[in-house]
Amino acid sequence: MGKSRFLVFLFLFYSLARAEPFTFIAYGDMPYTVPTDYVRYERLIKAINQTKSSFTIFVGDTKSGSTPCSDEYNEIVKDYFNQFHMPLVYSIGDNEWTDCHRPLAGSYDPIERLAKLRNKFFSTENSFGKKTLTLHRQADLMPEFSLYVENSYWIKNGFLFVSLHIPGSNNNFGRTEESTKEYQQRNTANLAWIDYAFTLAKKQGLAGIIFAYQADMFYSPSQATELTSGFRETLSNFTTHAQAFKKPVLLINGDSHRLKIDQPLQTLDKKFVLENVIRLQVMGEDEVQAVEITVEPSSEQPFSFKPLILKANSQYLQ
Repeated sequence: MGKSRFLVFLFLFYSLARAEPFTFIAYGDMPYTVPTDYVRYERLIKAINQTKSSFTIFVGDTKSGSTPCSDEYNEIVKDYFNQFHMPLVYSIGDNEWTDCHRPLAGSYDPIERLAKLRNKFFSTENSFGKKTLTLHRQADLMPEFSLYVENSYWIKNGFLFVSLHIPGSNNNFGRTEESTKEYQQRNTANLAWIDYAFTLAKKQGLAGIIFAYQADMFYSPSQATELTSGFRETLSNFTTHAQAFKKPVLLINGDSHRLKIDQPLQTLDKKFVLENVIRLQVMGEDEVQAVEITVEPSSEQPFSFKPLILKANSQYLQ
């Protein structure tokens, strides 16, 4: 095969791959009631393993905010993540560190707990799961943000997936001077990572972007405007970029524990809904369930959603 024919072959192969539909799973905020919920959680993992999903995204809160933030529990979490047959990517939630100062959570130093999480869960470039995924980490690509190993991206069939560290509890902003300093530094890294993602998607001509993080930034309209909000700058950044991008953007979060699909952003002039942006909020806490997302690259609106509801995990459906 001549060089020109080989290049044509590669182009056609790449084009066909980008057009191929695929599915992935999103879930978070579990297990909350331990050890009781372990059985339900294991049942959900087994069900996810039986799907044809390409990977799974866990959007934070590996436990409730009232259970100890111990090293021993983090070992249990890691073991569960590695029970997935396909890759699993983890975005950090608030219950794993920002809320660890609570007496019921063990009265830990949140900053110390965050350092332990980074060391335990983000020490390599690989995802979790029996089959792993190579992740591009912000710490490797942007040396000025070398601390933020948890922020990553990967690409699947022309879609950019981005993991961000945006936890609930107001993004760790405002509780103490130390927490506010941590927020300011991490927020700067997050904003830079969002900028990087949109620039990369445009440069490579990608079909859309999926952002995964923990916080429900839309539980109150004031989160987008109040100076006391730890999410204001993030929402402004998402809005500015998504309006200019014009291609599909999916935001996936947990935190509020109830399934929700909506269009939460408005154009900068507030005249229109940003129709290219959809938000998926996954269930959690007492609902030990997940959502299967199908991506159809050839469709003008590529995202569709199928709740993965296990009757055996319901508290009343059996």
